[in-house]
Amino acid sequence: MSACVPAGATEPAHTERAHPPHSPPPGRRRGFRVASADLSAAVAVFLIALPLSLGIALTTGAPLQAGLVAAAVGGLVAGRLGGSPLQVSGPAAGLTVVTADVIHQYGWRTTCAVTVLAGLAQLGLGCLRVARGALAVSPAIVHGMLAGIGVTIAVAQAHIVLGGEPQSSVPDNLRALPAQLAGLDPAALAMSVLTLAVLLLWPRLPGRAGHLLRRVPAALVAVAGATAIAAAAGLVLPLVDLPSWRSHALAGLPEGPVLGLVAAVLATTLVCSVQSLLGAVAVDKLASARPGAGHVVRSDLDRELLGQGAANVVSGTLGGLPVAGVAVRSTANVHAGAVSRNSTMLHGVLVVAAALLLVPLLELIPLASLAALVMAVGIRMVSLHHIRTVTRHREVLVYAVTALGVISLGVLEGVALGIAAAVGVALHRLTRTRITHTEEDGVHHVHVRGQLTFLAVPRLSRALHLVPQGADAVVALDGSFMDHAAYETLQDWQSTHTARGGTVEITGRRTGVRIAEPGALASGPVPDGEPGTSGDCRCRAWTAWRNHQCDRPSPAPDDAGARPDETLESGEADPRTGRALSAPARGRTPGGRQLARGLSTFQRRTAPLVRGELARLAREGQRPSQLFLTCADSRVVTSMITSSGPGDLFVVRNVGNLVPPPGAESGDDSVAAALEYAVDVLAVRSITVCGHSGCGAMQALLDSRPASPASPAAPAATPLGRWLRHGGPSLERLRDTGGPAPRLAGRPPADDVEQLCLTNVVQQLEHLRAHESVAHALKEGSLELHGVYFHVGEAQAYLLAEQEEGRVFDRVRDVDLVV
Repeated sequence: MSACVPAGATEPAHTERAHPPHSPPPGRRRGFRVASADLSAAVAVFLIALPLSLGIALTTGAPLQAGLVAAAVGGLVAGRLGGSPLQVSGPAAGLTVVTADVIHQYGWRTTCAVTVLAGLAQLGLGCLRVARGALAVSPAIVHGMLAGIGVTIAVAQAHIVLGGEPQSSVPDNLRALPAQLAGLDPAALAMSVLTLAVLLLWPRLPGRAGHLLRRVPAALVAVAGATAIAAAAGLVLPLVDLPSWRSHALAGLPEGPVLGLVAAVLATTLVCSVQSLLGAVAVDKLASARPGAGHVVRSDLDRELLGQGAANVVSGTLGGLPVAGVAVRSTANVHAGAVSRNSTMLHGVLVVAAALLLVPLLELIPLASLAALVMAVGIRMVSLHHIRTVTRHREVLVYAVTALGVISLGVLEGVALGIAAAVGVALHRLTRTRITHTEEDGVHHVHVRGQLTFLAVPRLSRALHLVPQGADAVVALDGSFMDHAAYETLQDWQSTHTARGGTVEITGRRTGVRIAEPGALASGPVPDGEPGTSGDCRCRAWTAWRNHQCDRPSPAPDDAGARPDETLESGEADPRTGRALSAPARGRTPGGRQLARGLSTFQRRTAPLVRGELARLAREGQRPSQLFLTCADSRVVTSMITSSGPGDLFVVRNVGNLVPPPGAESGDDSVAAALEYAVDVLAVRSITVCGHSGCGAMQALLDSRPASPASPAAPAATPLGRWLRHGGPSLERLRDTGGPAPRLAGRPPADDVEQLCLTNVVQQLEHLRAHESVAHALKEGSLELHGVYFHVGEAQAYLLAEQEEGRVFDRVRDVDLVV
């Protein structure tokens, strides 16, 4: 008898009202409203954007007002029209090298025209809906480009930090650095060191006071502190100079060689588009990782490209810097709790107000402090995390070539070199294939490392023909691609070898996994009558677990020509396969054959891979970190839904995931004994109670409840009935209307059964706290309790959380929490 049975043939469908992820559900408009979270986020982003915009304008050699124009336009235009509501756009550090080079060659008015043309190009690309093509660029190229730009920024700003003027290229800046060190300005260096120290130490302020102070952006504190000290000390330093807006230079007609201008437009378009689109994807991940975020719809990348194009057209026309999505501001916006695009637009309004009203204060800022701020941004663009990632994926060559190309030659040239290096690495991996042949205990192993293409067919054929006729062979394919020529070679040899009495097993290196070759080769020859992969079955032979629906129905005894009590003796031939059966095959029923088949698959595929780990656990003993208490339902696979392995979980399963209270007269102390052993002996650090949808035990409780609360339940006459009496408190808690009932985040429970399943998890956690060993460990702080609800039909886990409105089961999202 199954421990739990589905409450119905199908789980009820739950429909949720779809609406944009960063805005409230649609309703009747009552005028323009701004959420308090958007207002506070706008202020936080503004305080970061103001000094950074001035610093980036200083770095490029543009008028300082151009940085404020770009910040305002990025907030208002890109924020209103873009497809990523929470991304904040403005002058970006990634554009400084391109913009500085264009200003140096063609002047400021032509640079504004280039910005307008780049915006028009972005509008065209957005209309062609090619935005997702930017995601096809290798991350190693993107990270290498940003690292090269970061090094260029840091080296150039080092001259201003020392009190001098930067040169036009990195080699020139490096050659001029010794002379600059010999003639450094102590006052400028002091303000720069102070700014860098505040940027480094402010996020690390300890204690509760530090937690409150860290809400003020470090960039604002650093620049404001350096400005105040410089003014108080009377230091003579170059300061920010904001000319009158009446003399602000607007865009003019482009002047210069056509090819040079086209290259400048392409470089600006490339960097703006790639940085903005990748930033939109990153913002989606940040937004979905926020607590209580629910389902977050991804950004509309084509609309985002159109919004960025419109912003660049407006910014260039008004004499502003190029605009792109800025990671620092976008991250601050998400972390500050922004819920709509209103925060981005309000930040733009605040920048406009500052540009008009705070000019006297802005002109007190030392240029050395802004240079130090931008230099810190450039240094952070060389991310150690990115370097470790590309190294792990064996793409460090592409990263290094791109970064060095950007540093030495420029952005476009560096990206072109990176693309060439990426293509070369891909071709090298495609053509570099190692094929070896070894023999172990009479079994011949052919190991293929790399991709199997027609170029490797001669070596593959030679290795396969080293296997003698009639021998057992294992072909291990350690790769992800096989072309048609290699497939036919391998299939022809397999057919010939098995026809001559040999056996062939084609696997991958890990857990017997087959790679992406056709199903006939992956499955191998399937004897008549054995479960295979024919028909509509989607399970392949490499799967460690195979659904019972993939098994062909066993023939009836009469159809097989044998009586039910007839069995094959040891040594006789199986009429389906023609092979001799061993002694354990005698008298095997269909269920026994399924069991033996599973055990055999484990011994053949899984045991060799886990034998070492199991041997270690056998020597050292088990040391699980969690006790996982769940239902005996066959659809709840603990190791699968928790991604755990041998030695990770101490599992207790029973009908209805029940925990009898201490002293309950059940005649069964198995759960209490398991709790005592797990907490006192194994010293687990957490206990999890996991319920699930469609629980037959909860359905049985509902069906057996009395007609009225006053009438007592009939005494249980069976072991199952006596056991289910421990679910009575959950049923009473369900009927109690005195407090909020446990619920799922985002939707109400489907029916009474699901509500009881949720209530039962909460009630069993209360029973756990009543056990002496658990209560003692909780008091010492060495143990924590968790509640989980697993919806079988949705394959979705929910984690119990305590909120102001009661106990809520939050949906566990498919994000990498480690990253």
